[in-house]
Amino acid sequence: MTPLEIIPVEGLGEITRGTDLAGLIADAVELRDHDAVVVTQKVVSKAEGAIEAVDPDDPLSHKAIVERESVRILRRRGELIISETTHGFVCANAGIDLSNVERGTAALLPEDSDRSARRIRDGITGRTGVRVGVIVSDTFGRPWRRGVTDVAIGAAGLRVIQDLRGTTDAYGRELQVTEVAVVDEIAAAAELVMGKSTGIPVAVVRGLDPTLFTDEPASVRTDLLRSPADDLFR
Repeated sequence: MTPLEIIPVEGLGEITRGTDLAGLIADAVELRDHDAVVVTQKVVSKAEGAIEAVDPDDPLSHKAIVERESVRILRRRGELIISETTHGFVCANAGIDLSNVERGTAALLPEDSDRSARRIRDGITGRTGVRVGVIVSDTFGRPWRRGVTDVAIGAAGLRVIQDLRGTTDAYGRELQVTEVAVVDEIAAAAELVMGKSTGIPVAVVRGLDPTLFTDEPASVRTDLLRSPADDLFR
């Protein structure tokens, strides 16, 4: 088995609306075929202009944006709202975030994170000729467990789900239901070198199984999110 490397991409500088993320990444790190490039949602939102002004003196002024970006409120507790976004993600405050943005602004989720990932991937491949996968990641909490972890909210060039049904385990038993959310695993691994306060919004995960990479269309929204019919908790 090939060892995995997780490489932080440093020196990208401040990201603003219109920043060419693909170009910055291609110039900042020497990429190889079958690298997975993980880009945090925050810099994607900045580059795409998904930033709105809020009252810097009112810590709750972004709640109106949360309500607007939610299609369903699942729970409220104090200032915390757990909601379903227009994308289908279930997360805190509809993914609206005040951290790592200028005071008086809030970052929204990208309009279409899969499209954002495709744009970055196509830009990198067009500049370098290297075949990579791209994941747009964000930090989510999880039911029944403390702490947060990064997950994929957009992907391109990678199989979103690794379907192991029909294969056998180490004891020869056929796997019946095992589907691995491989893009979530890659996003969580990348976060180990990005952190929350390091100013490193991009990481490269190297050494992945080449069969995880694909030129077929990938979609976190359609391939990873459970439909209401399959969700025991809705």
